[in-house]
Amino acid sequence: MKPTLFLPLVGAAAAFFLVAAGENQEQVPPGAAEAIAKALPEKAFAKPEKTRKVLVFSKTAGFRHQSIPTGKLALTELGKKTGAFETVVSDDLSNFEPKTIDQFDAIVFLSTTMDPFMPPQDVLKGLSDERRKEALEQVEVLKKSLMDFVKGGKGFVGIHAATDTFYDWAEYGEMVGGFFDGHPWGAGNDVSIKVEPGQEKHPLVAMFDGKNVEFKEEIYQFKAPYDSKKYHMLLRLDTEKTDMKIGGIKRTDGDFGVAWAHSWGKGRVFYCSIGHNHEMYWHPTILSHYLAGIQWALGDFKVKVDK
Repeated sequence: MKPTLFLPLVGAAAAFFLVAAGENQEQVPPGAAEAIAKALPEKAFAKPEKTRKVLVFSKTAGFRHQSIPTGKLALTELGKKTGAFETVVSDDLSNFEPKTIDQFDAIVFLSTTMDPFMPPQDVLKGLSDERRKEALEQVEVLKKSLMDFVKGGKGFVGIHAATDTFYDWAEYGEMVGGFFDGHPWGAGNDVSIKVEPGQEKHPLVAMFDGKNVEFKEEIYQFKAPYDSKKYHMLLRLDTEKTDMKIGGIKRTDGDFGVAWAHSWGKGRVFYCSIGHNHEMYWHPTILSHYLAGIQWALGDFKVKVDK
């Protein structure tokens, strides 16, 4: 497997990302760099206690979102503009090795899918029994390393398809807050997102000013272990202002969480399902929400989270 190649930004106005994965190339749409630059918050929510390093990881073993390079650019510029964190964009699995992972203060899973730590099936089939056993043991090493990292006091941030990841790893599902169970509202559907009632002044969603945001975006529904009572809910789909007659709705309780936060061991986990469409990465309110969540996960934005 060839490692992901990250080409640094050269001038925000004319910047674009090329991400090489084998022979495939991805890039942000024209005008995205300029739109992101205009939408970025002016400053961090809190002064970092020290220089912070954040790994943005977007390896996929299933569906790959076209907005991933846009998200990489937005997160890189978000940290740079505000001084809140340094971003390392890489899908190199060696970053998750014990001790190596300790260089980071938080890990962002940006629309990862399925099992990004597992070698492709065609690669596994070509290995000897001994090498296959070693490869599978290495996957378990990386999983334990990530879990120890977060539980030990670091941060984990999941964006969009981070819940469409590691279905066979129950502890990951508990950490991220649930597993993807379809998206009745697709990329072209109009949706209305509201702040969790009673949380209008909470610092992680204060940038919404207690008002709904409305746009076209893919919105998820979740299955077990999702339980909104277990997490500090921040954003939800407003079912009174969104089409609920659309096909594919499985939940009957109207519980369509969009963003939440909670403690995990000594660490902190922030998740937001917004991030399918490119435009989400230059929406000023959403970028501010990401920044607040990331800084909280890093431990710099010291606000109370109930769960």
